[in-house]
Parts: sequence; structure tokens; C-alpha cells
Amino acid sequence: MLETSRVRKIAFVGDHLPRKCGIATFTSDLLAAVAMAHPQSECFCVSVNDVKGGYEYPECVHFEIDEEDLSSYLRAADFLNISNVDIVCLQHEFGIFGGTAGGHILAFLRELRMPVVTTLHTVLAEPRADQRRVMRELISLSARVVVMAKRGQQMLQDIYDAPSSKIDLIAHGIPDVGFVDPTYFKDQFGVEGKTVLLTFGLLSPNKGIEYVLNALPEVLAEFPDVVYIVLGATHPNELREHGEAYRVNLEMLAKKNRIEKNVIFYNDFVDLENLKEFIGAADLYITPYLNEAQITSGTLAYTFGSGKAVVSTPYWHASELLADDRGVLVPFANAPAIAREVIGLLSDDTRRHAIRKNAYRLGREMVWSNVALLYMRSFELSRTQGAASSRKPVPMKTLDQRPRELPVLKLDHLSRMTDSTGVFQHATFSIPNFSEGYCTDDNARAFILAVMLGELGGDSERLCGITTTCAAFLHHAFDSDTKRFHNHMSFDRRWLDHQGSEDSQGRALWALGVGVGRSPLRSFQMMAGRLFSQALPVLTEFTSPRAWAFGLLGIHEYLGRLRGDSLVTQIREILTGRLMDLLERNETPDWCWFEKELSYDNAKLAHALILSGHATGQHDVFEGGLRALRWLNELQISEKGHFRPIGSNGFYQRGGVCASFDQQPIEAHAMVSACLEAYRATADFWWYEQALRAFDWFLGWNDLGVELYSPDTGGCNDGLHVDRVNGNQGAESTLACLLSLAEMRLTQDMVTSFKEPIAIGA
Repeated sequence: MLETSRVRKIAFVGDHLPRKCGIATFTSDLLAAVAMAHPQSECFCVSVNDVKGGYEYPECVHFEIDEEDLSSYLRAADFLNISNVDIVCLQHEFGIFGGTAGGHILAFLRELRMPVVTTLHTVLAEPRADQRRVMRELISLSARVVVMAKRGQQMLQDIYDAPSSKIDLIAHGIPDVGFVDPTYFKDQFGVEGKTVLLTFGLLSPNKGIEYVLNALPEVLAEFPDVVYIVLGATHPNELREHGEAYRVNLEMLAKKNRIEKNVIFYNDFVDLENLKEFIGAADLYITPYLNEAQITSGTLAYTFGSGKAVVSTPYWHASELLADDRGVLVPFANAPAIAREVIGLLSDDTRRHAIRKNAYRLGREMVWSNVALLYMRSFELSRTQGAASSRKPVPMKTLDQRPRELPVLKLDHLSRMTDSTGVFQHATFSIPNFSEGYCTDDNARAFILAVMLGELGGDSERLCGITTTCAAFLHHAFDSDTKRFHNHMSFDRRWLDHQGSEDSQGRALWALGVGVGRSPLRSFQMMAGRLFSQALPVLTEFTSPRAWAFGLLGIHEYLGRLRGDSLVTQIREILTGRLMDLLERNETPDWCWFEKELSYDNAKLAHALILSGHATGQHDVFEGGLRALRWLNELQISEKGHFRPIGSNGFYQRGGVCASFDQQPIEAHAMVSACLEAYRATADFWWYEQALRAFDWFLGWNDLGVELYSPDTGGCNDGLHVDRVNGNQGAESTLACLLSLAEMRLTQDMVTSFKEPIAIGA
């Protein structure tokens, strides 16, 4: 215990029990250990919730963060700042924080006035660009960083340029248990007289348990009294996405191998006391994980430190911990090797017990009481070295320094406009108009919105319903003979056209590209990818510039996941060239546009060039898109400074008069989206301000000074007439507003977390 410590108040930030995950267990154990080793300090937790409503936490959890809500991270920072906390101990794992690569946590760290000691539970050897960026900023914002393996220490220096002087190597903590004979615990589980093999942890396909099940027949031929216990609930993420499919497959494999009498699946997330008893009953522990890039394993640390003989695949933590006869390594995905080593250890009591003793001896350095003292030393260093304590106090923020307060995003009206077939096209006031039926255009927009909102952590159940319905509509709309989409469907589910417009084909392709590039669900990726590949080639036969532009947006999203598709890349080159050719043929000093008329969804043309030019490194294309968008933006600013879209009552013919009304929400959304793309690509904040200007049109900064968006329901009026607002709230208008709001939120989150733009999905 550090009697002279000046650390009086410590906040542990991460997951906490009863949330079922390894980080929650670690945070809970570390907090308890530090509190016991240093009783004069107050220890509490700020916990991150991955489900709405959170969990029934113990009293030590003083504040809760909603994983995807950036504002809750900022509130948590304010809470810690006014609570006179001396040290923040952050548990970092990419999957537990919201934002791009978990970037929301950076906004939290920037606001703190006290030093931060960050424990890195994952250190990636081959990070994506956004993950590398988050990790480097995380290291920069931390006074000290803790890793649990020497390899992680070296990787931080080699890959992330972390200074060695701020890295602490502290092993994963373990409970302090005696070196006892497994027989003592076996009768509690009804396996007395048996030889027990154990694997425990949250169940998911990367655990490789199937290879142990395939090894068991050979083991049982030599040792028929062996019982294999698989302990642990299915991982919550796996359960949400695939249910119990992996567990069921494992059970079927056991039956196929005729070993069901020798296999026990214990489907529960057990507490520490029960876990110690399960570990105590094991003769051998097996970790057959399939991924080498695992720098830390709590399950391995627990069993190793309990003096168990371990058979493991050579992932990084295991390779380091089990060296020097402290365990046995087998190749990845190799059932015969597992069988050979298990039989070898069970046949050689002397060797098995020597391995147990070697592991137990080193494990005494890993017990929580010792780990807690090492963390306290790290906390003390973070205060005395001055690297983080030199941080200036965070001043109160003026309006221009604070993140813009955006409206609440509601889906009530969109849900009302959606039935089991799809999204209705029109509404009479806020009531769906059945007689106008459905259209592919709106279902494509709704699909894109649902995927975006998934990134923001919206209502997962409602979003899944909308996404599935719209995906099914797009699938049904596609005609495999013509490779075209129908567009209009009647209420009684009859197609009203032989084939839809070119623009509806482009919008469908845009939505499908988003499905491939951004949807986290494999089923949506596969369906969208199959349709995209069939429907894309016909786009080169079209003459509509907007269809080309929508298609280019979809291509960009598609290539974000499947960059090597040469045909899609070739079509991008063709369509980009066509748009550039239009701009060059029609552009004059006073008319910087693609056509001789400005009509509808105008900014999408410039947007497509900005996106494609930036992605391909074609400077002329990129600059052409920016030039056209800047001209269009200036044309749509009123004398009073607000956004005034090109009116649909006549549009704007070159050399004619620009129509001021009727103003359509689709134009505001096109401008919001294009300006945000320009901002992300250029880092010029002026573009972000133009996006805000266009977005404010929905909120009342317009010619009539009336609000079109309803924050109570999420509905949006169909536009502005010269003397009044259109009272109807159709799908196109509502989706235009909701898409604008979703894109503003995604970009604002990046601005706040990274202090500079970063492309969505980068």
C-alpha cells in the first residue's frame, strides 16, 4: 500500500458488471482490488451502456454513458471535472465505445482536467486508418498507458509511435486461489471420478471449440472417462446477430462425433466464486482460439494463475504466458494436434504437474492485490511526471465553441408511413395516403437512413424492422430479366410500371451500395451485393446525369468494402468521365453547372464528383465538383443570408428567372449532404457552415420563417409555397429531413471527437 499517496479519488471508466463482457469483469475486479489495496482513496466507476436503459449496477457506478450518444460522453467529462477526481483509469477496447472506431472516447478525454491512465485491452498489429488514428490520439491524451504483455509494449512503440517512457507493463489480474487437487471440486458438478477438460468464456465462432470436439474421439479412445466442459453464455453481440446458432452447431457436432455423453455445455455467465470452482475442477484447460492477434485473454490468465495445465493455440498472449514449460501450444485449427497434446499430458502426470507448478509460481505475481499496487504506482507517476498534469483547465465554452445542439431524431412518423410492404409514398397531412401506394425511390432512401441510424446507435429493433422491410421491397422491385427496378406499386401490391425511371434505378443502386459498404449484418450485405452486381451495368446505358450521380454514390459505398471489384471500378470511371464532360461542355464564367437548367436534387451532381474525385485522386474531377457546388451554394443564399433552394415551380433555365417557390426538402438535403462531403474532403470549416445553413431551412431559417420538421414525430412538411407551408408530410420530405439530420449528427460526432473531419467509413 502506498501510504503517502496523493491519489484520493479515482474514476474507472469502462464496462462494469452485471454487463456480460470481459471488460466489465476486468473493470469490476480492478476497481475492487485498488479500493482494497488503497482504502483511503474513493474509487467509483463511470460505465458504458450498450443497451437502452442500462443495467442494474451496484452503488460504485456513479455515472452512465450511452455508447452511441456523444453528448453523454461530454456530460460524463463534466461530471468528473466537478467531482474533483484525481485520476481517471480508462479501459479501452474498440468495441465498447461509439463513433468512428470508437472515437467518441476522444471527445471525453479532451474535456478532462485530470491525468488519464489507459489500459489497452487490444493492440492491433494491422489497424485500419481510423483505428490507428484513434489509438495514436488515445496515447497522446493519456498520461500513461498500460499493456498486459511484452508484445503489446513493443507494438505500441513500433506501430503507434508511443514513447516507451509512458508505457507500463502490468499483467492481467487474477483471483488468489490455492494450489489444490481438482478432485476437491468435482463432486459439485457431478463429474467425480472423471478427467475434466475445460474451456470458458463468452461463446462466439472465433473460439475454435469445434476443433476440440473433433479431437475428443481420439482422446476418448485413450481416456474414456474424459468430460469436456464448455462454460459460458453466448456473447451478447453474437446472440443479437445470430442467436444461438454457433452453440447449436457445436451440439450437433458433438452428436455427430458420438461424444455427447462426454460434453457439457453450461450456458451461463457465472460469478467469480462459481468460476473459481469450475476452474478448480479442471485437470486441463484448453483455449483453441482461432485468431493470433489477441494480446490479452482474461480466461487464460485466470486458469494459468490457478495452476492449471493449459493447451492453447499460439495467439500472442498465450505464446508469451505459456513459454518456458508453463503450458503447451498447438497450431491453429488443428484437431489432431489438440488430441495429441491432451493425450500426452494426461499420460504423463509428472510433466503435467510440473507445468501446473510453473504456471502457479508465475501466477503469484498476477494476483489482484499485486496488480492493484502496480496500478497505484502508475497513477502516482501520471501525477508527478507532469505530462498530463500540465493540461490547462478547461474553460467554460461560448456558443461558437460548443457542439451545435441538433434536434431530436424521431421515427414515429416514418414508422406510421411504413407497413409490412414498404414505405408509403404520400400522406394527407400526417396520415398515410394508401391510394398513392409505394415507390422504390422512397424505400431506397429509407433503407439508407436506417443503416445510417444504426451507426448512430438508434432504436435497434425499430431500425431492423425498417431495414428489413425496405430491403425486401428493393429485392421485389428488381426485374432479373430487364435488370431494372420497378418504381411505383399500388396499395394492392401491383406494379404500375413496366420499369421505373432511370433516377429510381440510380437511387436503388445508391441504397444497395450502402447495404454492402455499411450494414453490419452479413445477410443485408449479401443480398445488396448480389442485386448491386446485377443492376449496375445497365446504368452505363442511361442518359440521366442524376442517375449517374446516385450510382456513383452507391459505387463509393460498395468499394468501401469491396475495393478490388474491377468492373465496378471501371463503371465508376465511365460515369465520372460523363459528368465531367457535361460540366466542361456547359460551364461558362457565369454558369458553372452540368446542364442548361437547374431542376431537382441538384447538389447530387457536384456531390458525386467530389466523392469520386477525392476517392480516385483525380484532382480535376475533385476541383470541378467543389467549383460547381460553391456556385450552386452561392446561388441559393437569400439576401437575408438563409438557404433558398431552387423552386420547383419553373426551376431555373439558363438566362431565365430563378423560381423562388415551391421549395422542396429534397433540395435542402442534397445541399446538406454535398457540403458535408466537401467538408470531410477538404477540412475547410466553411463547408460545414454551409451544410448548417441548408439544414436550418428545415428548422425555420427560410423565406417564410416556419419550421418544417416536427421534433415530436419526426415528420417533415412537403415544402414551402409562396404564402404557406405544405401541410402534408410525405415520405420524400420526411426522409430528406431525417437523412439530413442523421448526416449532420454523424459529421458532428466526428468533429467533436477528432477536432477535424474524417470520412465516414474511412
